[in-house]
Amino acid sequence: MIDDDESLNRLLVDYFPRFGHELLTATSVKAGKRILRTSEPDLLILDVMLPDGDGLELCRSLRFQSDIPIIMLTARADVPDRVLGLQYGADDYVPKPFEPRELVARVENVMRRARAAPMKILTATGGLALETETRRVTLNEEEVSLTSMEFELLRILMESRGHVLTRESLLRRLRGLDADIFDRSVDMLVSRLRKKLDDDSRSPRFIKTVWGVGYQFVGKP
Repeated sequence: MIDDDESLNRLLVDYFPRFGHELLTATSVKAGKRILRTSEPDLLILDVMLPDGDGLELCRSLRFQSDIPIIMLTARADVPDRVLGLQYGADDYVPKPFEPRELVARVENVMRRARAAPMKILTATGGLALETETRRVTLNEEEVSLTSMEFELLRILMESRGHVLTRESLLRRLRGLDADIFDRSVDMLVSRLRKKLDDDSRSPRFIKTVWGVGYQFVGKP
């Protein structure tokens, strides 16, 4: 749990073991990231208001790198914040104040759903396959080496198959990985991705350019 309320942290660290769970806590984004790297927890409880960052932004950036279940925990209980948290990839939202038993129940419910979720494999004619959990991409059963940005771009396009995605929408979704990405970066990423997938922009099997708008994944499943 990443929350700057130290008294709440102490309370929940003592409470969670009653239900068979170990709770690790941090009071800042920096310390929380260190725990995520070293301990590989099963679930993250994340406060929105943190002393060295925004929990919502951390949620969004984590969602590009990991499938860890995330429960947002905040005193700001209004609907827009809840919606934004869910749009950024949170699995549930618990407003403060709350009963500790309710939080444990939410944790267990989210973890049950996460364990039941099968790995998603996205495919396209022409021998392309993308495995969301292992982050593995193959073309005609040969593994394709992609950077994190290239993988996320391909995943976003494949999950939006048939829909035209503007450069602006792709930028918004990719900025969780690289805050310095800009409009031309998307074009360069697409160009590199096409090269690795042996895709021809003039006669695309996978990624079609929609001139003046953006890109569309046209490979059939």
